[in-house]
Amino acid sequence: MMTWLSDIIASVKLLFVKDREFYAFLHSVTGRWPRRIELYKLALVHRSKPVRDSDGKWVNNERLEFLGDAVLDLVVADFLYKTYPDRTEGFLTNTRAKIVQRESLNRVGATLHIDSRVRAGAHSTSHNSYICGNAMEAIVGALYLDLGYRAAEHFIVHGIIGQHFNLDELIATEQNHKSRLIEWTQKFRVHIDYALLDTIYDEENNIVFKTGVTLAGHFAADGIGYSKKESHQDASRKALDRLNTDTEFRDLVMSAADEIPS
Repeated sequence: MMTWLSDIIASVKLLFVKDREFYAFLHSVTGRWPRRIELYKLALVHRSKPVRDSDGKWVNNERLEFLGDAVLDLVVADFLYKTYPDRTEGFLTNTRAKIVQRESLNRVGATLHIDSRVRAGAHSTSHNSYICGNAMEAIVGALYLDLGYRAAEHFIVHGIIGQHFNLDELIATEQNHKSRLIEWTQKFRVHIDYALLDTIYDEENNIVFKTGVTLAGHFAADGIGYSKKESHQDASRKALDRLNTDTEFRDLVMSAADEIPS
């Protein structure tokens, strides 16, 4: 009853406030009326097109993205822990990864039309396919700061997972590349190591991470991405491909497996 009354009051107030269309958009996405509208505006500012804050500093959504990423991980982990009380840690980790990965969040953000609201340079929009997913994380961070953990939790569980994921189908899909590679190394007692090799910048001055992966002390592949997670996934994908196609390399790794402490 109180929620219904609060929505009526908020709707009436909305007729008299600035940015009422943006307020309505945020309500359609999160199911809540925002209090600190500036947080959500910042959540949609990509680093390729920063804005000045009230102190004159150039700012973007990276800090909110960092916060939202942490809140997402916690809420999804808690949700899966309670939903699947008899499943293993590996299952919970893999399922969480499928929900919070950039590809999934990018798809959800596009469905919610977040992509049409992001402020970004034209080159970044065409070259960084995860801008929308990053903005989704930033919106979660903004919601957490604005209305608290419970509001963010409700949005993630009901607005994201409940509306945009079929858990049965998700569980049945193939695991992410890094999880698959780690499982392979555990099965054959092969030591695996990821290392940041370099950080470079694209034409829009967006940072790009380059990560290398070694198996049993042998370099397997390197990968790049706009986040360290993405570069790990890319390197893992290439390493799996190499294991599947390069029998000489696979035999080399397998023969050295027992020499590397597990």
